[in-house]
Amino acid sequence: MTDMYLAPTEQPVFRLEIAKVFEGLTPKEKAYAHYLSQASWEGSLICFHQTSVESWPLFTLLQKYFRSLPSLETVQQDEDFHSLLQFAAAFYGNQGNYRSFGDTKIMPRITREKFRALLEKTKEEKTRGEILSLFDQWADRIYNTQEKYLSLGLEEKGVSTYFSENIIKADIEIVNEFLKKQNISPYNTRLWKHEEAGKPSYEIKTASAMTKPEETYEHNGHKIRVTYGDFSEYLQKTSQHLRKAAEHVANDNQKEMIDKYIQHFDGGSIDAHKDSQRAWIRDIQPVVETNIGFIESYRDPDGARGEFEGLVAVVNKEVSKKFEALVQGAEQFITKLPWPKDFEKDKFLKPDFTSLEVLTFASSGVPSGINIPNYDDIRQTEGFKNVSLGNVLSAKPKEPATFIRDEDQDMYQSLEGPAFEVQVGIHELLGHGTGKLFQIDDNGKRNFDENIVHPLTGRKIETFYKPGETYDTVFRSWASTIEECRAESCGIYLSSDENILRIFGHNDATEESVHDVTYINWLLMCRAGLVSLEFFSPSTGNWGQAHMQARFAILNVLLEAGNGLVRLNKTSKDIVVELDRSKIKTIGREAIGRFLTVLQTYKSTADANSLISFFSKYSTPNQEFLEMRDLVLSKKKPRRVLVQAHTYIQGEDVKVKEYEPTPAGMIQSYLDRFPGY
Repeated sequence: MTDMYLAPTEQPVFRLEIAKVFEGLTPKEKAYAHYLSQASWEGSLICFHQTSVESWPLFTLLQKYFRSLPSLETVQQDEDFHSLLQFAAAFYGNQGNYRSFGDTKIMPRITREKFRALLEKTKEEKTRGEILSLFDQWADRIYNTQEKYLSLGLEEKGVSTYFSENIIKADIEIVNEFLKKQNISPYNTRLWKHEEAGKPSYEIKTASAMTKPEETYEHNGHKIRVTYGDFSEYLQKTSQHLRKAAEHVANDNQKEMIDKYIQHFDGGSIDAHKDSQRAWIRDIQPVVETNIGFIESYRDPDGARGEFEGLVAVVNKEVSKKFEALVQGAEQFITKLPWPKDFEKDKFLKPDFTSLEVLTFASSGVPSGINIPNYDDIRQTEGFKNVSLGNVLSAKPKEPATFIRDEDQDMYQSLEGPAFEVQVGIHELLGHGTGKLFQIDDNGKRNFDENIVHPLTGRKIETFYKPGETYDTVFRSWASTIEECRAESCGIYLSSDENILRIFGHNDATEESVHDVTYINWLLMCRAGLVSLEFFSPSTGNWGQAHMQARFAILNVLLEAGNGLVRLNKTSKDIVVELDRSKIKTIGREAIGRFLTVLQTYKSTADANSLISFFSKYSTPNQEFLEMRDLVLSKKKPRRVLVQAHTYIQGEDVKVKEYEPTPAGMIQSYLDRFPGY
């Protein structure tokens, strides 16, 4: 068993600092944040079910076992128990036994026999019987090392609980065609295949608190049922907490947002969730920010179904001023993007862009920034919001970076945070927030001039989004990685702009020279492209993480540019990234500009075949990179997990409890957060 699938020997745990900020809220704001947080965490239990079939039994087992101990701090720490703590911290931090960043399996470092022996020491007989029964039932799956079970994926390339285990790609194609015809969004669904009278039938399981009569259809000779009540146990509690939150809203927009959330979670209506996002967009610069639902589709092998997440955070007004200034200058900065103006939105809808201190991010992973909603029809014509998660950005280890030259280390360490802040700002606002989709509606009306010339073919536009089609449904499993690549490319392309740098406080930026922050930003991207190899599986040809596949493609673009812009200097024991900063504004930006023009043109025109073919060239490692991968893996460091605070009511006050940034602290946070499990 290779080390990459085993839980770390020492799992890094960092704390999301929030107590001081939370105490600055009014009692009403604290109550609002508390109930939103409770709603988010209850809903996030769905993530365990969305990860693997064994994740929920394993969660139940660990909760019962650790709750049975007198104290995590006073338990005798032998080597086996220490290993179990590290595994549990990784498991809780990813809300399942597959990594949220990479989609690879997390396995206990102790053998199943030693794991069971620890459970056998549970003193209370009833609890001991329950957890041993769970372990015996699921140990084979927990410890399964067959290749199929080492990654999330479809058919023989991995496992997925968005589909029943007998689903193949051909089944998904049949149902996707049906969904498109019926204008049903798959965001909050799962797909099951059954056998009826010797023929396959399909069940689209819709997440909702309430059950209601199923809807039955015939589609091309196949019976398809739409059922309701998937994950009802958790969504009922989510709705209950949202009803409490509604008693503490600050304005009518928040009231409408909460009401639509409840309608969505109760009945499963995506239209209701879209309406919640419309109200959310109108709620400009609230003190307490939130967004809840089935949001990101990274982990669905088909790229269409959302994982549950719930965000609750407090706006950092001082830091937000930078992002507000970036928004105010956005229309000027957008003109500097390399694609023709016909491929940009007719009107830039200025979003709310804030820096947040996260109280709760209840999902399998915590990002550094967000641009939502992901509904194309809203983002294109009504607006969106951007957020940068400040206390997530700051919760990072201070240690030398691998693959970086010795002479770059000091600058890299001191400017990594500021450079990433600039990248996140551009990525979210001027990356995800830009670019037009060419569409035709049910009446045949186009939102683009039919005489526009395609910049890559020289002909008129021949492909576009038809009624009912979205970027996700057209580009499917490729949608996330290509969009992240486009946003990341915008980030480095514009990071040399002296006006943007001044917004972020780098006042010594000039048009002539490359600022240190810009240099480190580009160096970060090149290094990330190399490190991304650990997320590629040579045996399946799959990438386990959309952002990392995107960064690898960007590295290839920069290497292809040649002229000494980027070099990977290889020895038998190391690889060192060398970036010529004098060539960033010329060779570098020209290469990324050409790349971005292709990405945006094909995205705008819904030309999935051309874009996937083009992108595959840059995002598929050649033999030389596959040989580098072994060295990259040898220097891999465990990815951090974040222990988050817990809010609770004491008398008439809402209190917040923070935890030690240790595996024991991570475990205790889940014991406190979910007392009923």
